[in-house]
Amino acid sequence: MHVRSSSSPRPVAFALLAVTGAVVAGACSGAPAEPASPPVAALGPSADHAAAPVPVPVATPPSASPTEEATDAGIHAPDAGPPASVEAPAPHGPEPSACPADMVLIDGEYCTDLDLKCKKSSYAPQNHKTICHEFESPSKCVGDKVKKRYCIDKFEYPNKKGERPITMNDFPHAQRLCAAQGKRVCTESEWTMACEGPTYKPYPYGYVRDPKKCNGDRPYIAPDVKKTVSKNKDEARAEVARLWQGVPSGSQPECVSDYGVWDMPGNVDELASSEQIGGKHDKFDNVTTGGPWLSGVRNQCRPKIYDHNEGFAYYYLSFRCCEEADGKPTDPRSPKQIKRGEKFKSPPRTGK
Repeated sequence: MHVRSSSSPRPVAFALLAVTGAVVAGACSGAPAEPASPPVAALGPSADHAAAPVPVPVATPPSASPTEEATDAGIHAPDAGPPASVEAPAPHGPEPSACPADMVLIDGEYCTDLDLKCKKSSYAPQNHKTICHEFESPSKCVGDKVKKRYCIDKFEYPNKKGERPITMNDFPHAQRLCAAQGKRVCTESEWTMACEGPTYKPYPYGYVRDPKKCNGDRPYIAPDVKKTVSKNKDEARAEVARLWQGVPSGSQPECVSDYGVWDMPGNVDELASSEQIGGKHDKFDNVTTGGPWLSGVRNQCRPKIYDHNEGFAYYYLSFRCCEEADGKPTDPRSPKQIKRGEKFKSPPRTGK
């Protein structure tokens, strides 16, 4: 099997209100395929560790449920000190870090078009998808190499080792949560680059799929979507808890990319900002990436799902934040929001 995957990178950023949690549905499961986006409802902290969100308009879901289809974006010091008559310079303090302590610096080249040759695969009928179990090494970049330098959260939101990733947030709420920290939702190419590492691996750990390294291939549990978006928060929390098969952030020591970013494919799926401007995937401001803990889904670095609207949220869907490196200002808007010239009120800063 021959896999070609590409996405065109563009600079990004955003600025929005501080908020928490929201909801909706979609699944690329081990049974029914990823559903279309239903209406959003708010969950409180005990359900997903997020406070209730400010309501956000949500697109009306289409009648049909799309399947799980992923597309491939020294100086040596002198022996003696200075002469007695010359005052030695005062020692300098430590150089400022390019990124905050809880973020990772990504500095390298993103490949816009990657050629991956699959050596061993199987078909997942529940999602009408071919799963590659082993790729030929090394990957080959057949597109452009684009220089990128940025900071990315080590873990999914709230970016804290040992805590459960927050789920049930749609794209607008994810943007607001990142913007409240002076950050933005990562673009699809930024997410991919951080996962693939400098040698463009299909999985952060290498070329052979291993669901035990990055929590995957779990059995499907049919969700009661109405309960997950119920206005009764206790009912919604209970349903999300029943469906949960994830693990805490930072608890998978082999699920770390060569750049040092944790838990990217598998475990929870993640939102990212779409960079698809023009073409068949230019429909929504967000994509989903990585793949959740379920069997028969992507669980790779590069493939993306482009057919969920901005109101899509789910019990296994999380996100992580990015920002500009070296203390440069970060625009919290997505590439498409910037292109449209949308303006947003900056949320209060919550610190980093």
